[in-house]
Amino acid sequence: MTAPLTLYGDPSARSSLARGETLLKVSDVSLSFGGVKAITKVSFDIRKGEIRAIIGPNGAGKTSMLNVINGFYHPQQGEISYRGAARARMKPYQAASQGIARTFQNVALFKGMSALDNIMVGRTLKMKRGLFWQMLRKGPAMDEEVAHRRVVEDIIDFLQIEAIRKTPVGKLPYGLQKRVELGRALAMEPELLLLDEPMAGMNLEEKEDMCRYILDLNSQFGVTIALIEHDIGVVMDLSDRVVVLEYGHKIADGVPDEVKADPRVIDAYLGVAH
Repeated sequence: MTAPLTLYGDPSARSSLARGETLLKVSDVSLSFGGVKAITKVSFDIRKGEIRAIIGPNGAGKTSMLNVINGFYHPQQGEISYRGAARARMKPYQAASQGIARTFQNVALFKGMSALDNIMVGRTLKMKRGLFWQMLRKGPAMDEEVAHRRVVEDIIDFLQIEAIRKTPVGKLPYGLQKRVELGRALAMEPELLLLDEPMAGMNLEEKEDMCRYILDLNSQFGVTIALIEHDIGVVMDLSDRVVVLEYGHKIADGVPDEVKADPRVIDAYLGVAH
């Protein structure tokens, strides 16, 4: 049983869109690196309150698409609309300030810092006091830090990682590092959470735990989630809708039952001509 999670105390942390309305729209996006086309005229949307999976074989362009959504890559063609407005070219920290957080395919944590401190990094954008006050750690700055630490402790309880809260993450097994990285993303209070292979390298028990956290975040707190995952069984169980990429092109898009029965998807995964 997971502990209650206190997030989104400020209503401005999320948009006024109703569940099911389009939160983010990708329109004819193309991305190239020199002569290599990573994404070619891909379009799909992510609706508020859903779990949206992006799947495909290795090299399909899945991570590149997440990098476009969170501003790490800038497409040569196409448009990204977020909360109903066309989004200008932006950097990842700007996307984060608008409510888009992500985890990475390869864990990107500060290995010498504790689990608690790594999650605390996710609160940086929420801090209002300047560097001078933060260095003094007195008065209003201390009050602010205490408030942010309270949120971080709630996340630690939710993810059931109290026992490793003071442990340097470099000493943790991979599955727990992935959980800490999820905690850091949650600390940003995302409206749209991008998960790049959140269950990669995990055993069955760790996968089950991660699935439970994802479902709780979505159902209890209304966090919209877009995820890349190679475990097709997990994808079909978790997702409301699935978009399939192959060599940078979209080959299928729909609810899980439709997608897994699509001959093009079967060909892409099994390599069988029909």
